[in-house]
Amino acid sequence: LNFFLNFIVLKVEQKYNSLRKPFFDKRNDLVRDIPNFWVTAFVNHPNISAILDEEEEECLHYLTTVEVEEFDDIKSGYRIKLTFDENPFFENTQLIKEFFLGDFEPTSTTTVIKWKPDNDLLNKMKTKSQSSGDTTPARRSFFGWLSDNQDPSNDEIAELIKDDLWPNPLQYFLVPEMDENAGVSGDDDNFDDIFEEADDAGEDNED
Repeated sequence: LNFFLNFIVLKVEQKYNSLRKPFFDKRNDLVRDIPNFWVTAFVNHPNISAILDEEEEECLHYLTTVEVEEFDDIKSGYRIKLTFDENPFFENTQLIKEFFLGDFEPTSTTTVIKWKPDNDLLNKMKTKSQSSGDTTPARRSFFGWLSDNQDPSNDEIAELIKDDLWPNPLQYFLVPEMDENAGVSGDDDNFDDIFEEADDAGEDNED
């Protein structure tokens, strides 16, 4: 019975994800035209901003798209895809962190970051810590998190991106201080329409 119920739930979730995908794709198209959308959302998120170094924040100004994709069977894992414009920090146009959460011990992998000369942010943080004579471990950073695959079963930042930031980035982009910015209200209306359509699609699926 439990197996049958799990199978039904899995099929519903798979169909729901397939129905939502076009709306998230449309959202991605919209946010590409909003300057600094994702870096603003990251900086305004209280937990993610806590690990953002100043130079990392500068690097995230080149971030154009964030996507979370669950594997086909949903239970076995997911990937976080970060797409960047050409930038002075690294050669990659996309960085992907994948989590494999099947029946065995969880693992994760990350795209190797091809840092440009003198702009390796991980080495810069290590050098800064060493030059100051600080013997404590280097403070955790965003790209440190991205590159770290030691404990994928307890990755708070990945879970925050997957379950909080990515489903509704507007709650962090449209903080009260930014409500007065010109042009934001129109984009907000467009987003509201998209999310209402996505919710309707999910409700139709449940019926």
